[in-house]
Amino acid sequence: MLFLRKKHRKRGKFMKNNDVKFTLPMLEAPRTMRILFRKVGNLQYISHLDLQRTFSRVLVRAGLPLWYTKGFNPHIKMVFGMPLSVGAESECEMLDVRIEREMSAAEMQERLNAELTDELRVQEVYPAERKFSEIAYAAYDFTIRTTDADAAMVERINAALAAPGLTVTRRTKSGEKEVDIKEFLQSATATLEGELIRISAVLAAGEGRYLSPELVITALRNHVGILCGDLTKESYRILRRRVLLGDGRTTFR
Repeated sequence: MLFLRKKHRKRGKFMKNNDVKFTLPMLEAPRTMRILFRKVGNLQYISHLDLQRTFSRVLVRAGLPLWYTKGFNPHIKMVFGMPLSVGAESECEMLDVRIEREMSAAEMQERLNAELTDELRVQEVYPAERKFSEIAYAAYDFTIRTTDADAAMVERINAALAAPGLTVTRRTKSGEKEVDIKEFLQSATATLEGELIRISAVLAAGEGRYLSPELVITALRNHVGILCGDLTKESYRILRRRVLLGDGRTTFR
């Protein structure tokens, strides 16, 4: 896969997983470790399934003392945080895995990054304490390059974001349905930076209460007219910066 680091190394720097099991102290019980990683650049276009496949290979190649499920088909237990929409980037993706032998978080991070690229990079590894079900919001940065981006357009965007309602048409199994996304939008502010419009927003991201950042773009396109000009000259970027607890301010870890 293009997102794995290609290199030839002698067996020994990072031992195979089976070797690690014989050299590290056994834990009393499997320990859940949380892997915080970024997924940016061209990797915004890979699917969640491709990401799962990538990490299933990386975890083994990195030589971590992984815990496997029991039974006829043992496999690594991986639990991801909120799936990221294709076309969005993130600095705060999370993956939980279990290890059965002692290995420091720093060594785990080093081993994983030796197998990855700059666009898919582990930023931190630490013991997991909170459950992913505690995630309630996510903070995003939108960077928009659109025709006629000026102070007047920013004012219209902020007016739309502050309005009592902000509707968008969604496609469902039963057909098209108009929904009001305002109740899922905790906060959002637009600013003008040169020829770019930047929006900082906190969106609902809990179980059963999730707002896709793409719907914010769609709503602003319909209500304000952004990204309605020359498609070869217009673009936008969505970056997930943080995931938050129920107060909408505290970073989830």
